[in-house]
Amino acid sequence: MSQPAEEHAHAHDDHGHDHDHGDTGAHGHHEDGFIKKYLWSVDHKMIAKQYLFTGMAMGLIGGFFSYAFRMQMAYPGHNVPGFGVVSPNEYNQLITNHGTIMIFWLAMPVLIAAFGNFLIPLMLGCDDMVFPRINRLSYQIFLLSAIVLIASWFVPGGGFGGAWTAYPPLSAKSQYNLTPLGSTMWVIAVALEFVAFLLGGINFVTTAMNSRAPGMKMFDIPMVVWMIVIASILFMASVGPLVAGAVMLVFDQQLGTGFFDPVRGGDPILWQHLFWFFGHPEVYVVLLPAVGIVAEIITVFSRKKLFAYKTVLYTAFGTAVLSFFVWAHHQFIAGIDPRMANVFTATTVLISIPIAEMMFVYVATLYGGSITLTTPMLWALGFIGEFIIGGVTGIFLGSSGSDIYFHDTYFVLAHFHYTFVPIAVIAVFAATTYWFPKMFGTMMNETLGKIHFWGTVIPFNGIFIPLFITGMGGDHRRIYNYANFPEQWTPHLIQMREFATVSLLVLIAFQGIFFINFFYSMFKGKPAGNNPWNANTLEWQTVSPPPHGNFAELPNCYRGPYEYSVPGREEDFWPQNEVG
Repeated sequence: MSQPAEEHAHAHDDHGHDHDHGDTGAHGHHEDGFIKKYLWSVDHKMIAKQYLFTGMAMGLIGGFFSYAFRMQMAYPGHNVPGFGVVSPNEYNQLITNHGTIMIFWLAMPVLIAAFGNFLIPLMLGCDDMVFPRINRLSYQIFLLSAIVLIASWFVPGGGFGGAWTAYPPLSAKSQYNLTPLGSTMWVIAVALEFVAFLLGGINFVTTAMNSRAPGMKMFDIPMVVWMIVIASILFMASVGPLVAGAVMLVFDQQLGTGFFDPVRGGDPILWQHLFWFFGHPEVYVVLLPAVGIVAEIITVFSRKKLFAYKTVLYTAFGTAVLSFFVWAHHQFIAGIDPRMANVFTATTVLISIPIAEMMFVYVATLYGGSITLTTPMLWALGFIGEFIIGGVTGIFLGSSGSDIYFHDTYFVLAHFHYTFVPIAVIAVFAATTYWFPKMFGTMMNETLGKIHFWGTVIPFNGIFIPLFITGMGGDHRRIYNYANFPEQWTPHLIQMREFATVSLLVLIAFQGIFFINFFYSMFKGKPAGNNPWNANTLEWQTVSPPPHGNFAELPNCYRGPYEYSVPGREEDFWPQNEVG
């Protein structure tokens, strides 16, 4: 495993094409028709774009849902423009599907599938994934999962409203959740999405282990590729119990079994164990690719070598292993043995150490660098700053004593968003603005990019800092109308909720700037050239956008990915494939 394959397969049977690597341009491929090129493609770059655009579309839906339920929380009972009056059932459905979409249909498809698909073959210097047809099948199953989720909102009873964690008995009994069909379709959609990512993970790991450019040793692999591979292994290792739990939950819903029904000898806490045994590693499944993306960006725009490359890598492996031993901090008030709560408090505090170490390594990378504040660099720095707030506030929730008070309040929600918005939003924008020139061959507008950055980050803090305060003031999660609770319906807390909601409206408005910039630049942006950022990694050493097969001639690798500002060299970058 430590040595790359000296020879790439010069023909992929799975492609249905003969690869002629001696040919320049697109390897002499004939032009595919529309369906074969866009809907039935086996090219990893097209599949990456399919994941990217599907994830962006789902993100828009999830963002709209958050707008609707936050308006209800700030102005209960009022007509929400573009939605109408939010009923209690609709409120539950909006909250449930917002959380589900943002984690499973935005963060995972964009961070892991879109950028994993696009970057891994290009950064490793190979022509495609090892199993291109499995890759295509992965996206098709993912698309099916999105269709099933959307369809679940239109069946009798509407979409599932039992929260994205789907705790039984609320999720298991239709007389409680009032969505006999929607709840089951929700579970099926999530299960299909897991199947899609299991298939994708097979490709990511196998390609990284077997299709590296000649000369690319294990420690020459760019950090983002490592992080996506580790995340894929972590996902594969943790998802099994939840898939089993999902099958049991569907049986409880539709066949009348009692796996989670205490009246029939079942145990609702069993679901919590199965869910969080996956759910907490899942945080790191999406965090690690985000951390890898930031590593690529800060080295390029500080013109410095990544500080402690091997330390970051070993830390990522250690974090992945440790993430299997922290799940029950979600269950401190669920009736688990208090002695076990002490164990999980210790492991939870421990796991904050490697993540903090990664952030300090990134700060050390920036220290003394020649920093250029491009749009991607702003997003990368924003990630570090905002994520640290999420990590620090998590310490309170990882300690069983304080969690008893904070559990299921808006303090938890604010903490969670300070970890997940940097991952699912800030890191996604960082990656999109950085690799956009390679994906589409044109540059995004820097001025619009910076306006969008500040118009996202400032309102983001305006949303969630007040929610720490309302959470400490006793605001419980998933309350439809706080006017029903006199102690929560005070002028101070009302103003906090309104301020958070107005901040959300501002944040949503600024996303229009991104989409205008994105699509205008895609068609009308100025040509990017092959390597607009003067970066070292192999994807920048081919044309923009790369042709089918990626490289006119597959490259050799001579050094690591972060050789910037090397003493004695005239240029401040040193591409991995450059001889001498």
